[in-house]
Amino acid sequence: MSESSSDLLAVRCNGLCKTFFSEAENLEVLRSLDLQIRQGESCAIMGASGSGKSTLLAILGGLERFEKGEVYVDGNNLGALSEKDLPRFRNKSVGFVFQFHYLLKDFTALENVALPAYMCGVSKKDAWEKAGSLLSKMGLSNRADHYPSELSGGERQRAAIARALINAPRIVLADEPTGNLDAANAEAVRSLLFSLPSMTGCSLLVATHDAGLASAADSVYTLSSGRLVRQ
Repeated sequence: MSESSSDLLAVRCNGLCKTFFSEAENLEVLRSLDLQIRQGESCAIMGASGSGKSTLLAILGGLERFEKGEVYVDGNNLGALSEKDLPRFRNKSVGFVFQFHYLLKDFTALENVALPAYMCGVSKKDAWEKAGSLLSKMGLSNRADHYPSELSGGERQRAAIARALINAPRIVLADEPTGNLDAANAEAVRSLLFSLPSMTGCSLLVATHDAGLASAADSVYTLSSGRLVRQ
């Protein structure tokens, strides 16, 4: 299942193909796509709506299967992982940040952030302490006991970033993370996201329409006709 390498890449895709099948048509979204992301590197992928950006992130996060090619994330061969193995891979290796924060409305910010660690077997005390520390790093220490409805859009997204980091993932996948934010909050989230590699040592992959957001990445690609072109 694992790729042996002294200089392990966070992500390696070779010849990745993904097709969505329906009675009306077969839509080939990814066509022999290649991608490499080093550990600690930030990468942005741009492209039109429907170009396959979200599909690529879903594949890398173990949320979507693929037909052909090789995909390694944090040394794990995703094509070889069973349905039973995938949740463990997601919990251990990947943090997700989406356009919508998906915080549970009946849980406080602290509880939302701590929950993934608690579900992975971390004691409640340790999970809550780690969640509090992460919220402090996000500038939310005074908002830990507030519910999502009591937080601003930017605060909710920062809490979602803290939640993505709670299990110390090797890679963070962010899909249009500033898409619902005003300019000021988008800039705050952009700055925070691109500080993660130096702060935690993780790799960061962002899918975005925003050229300003993408410009902060170490490498930028455009996804077009199912393939990546480096800018």
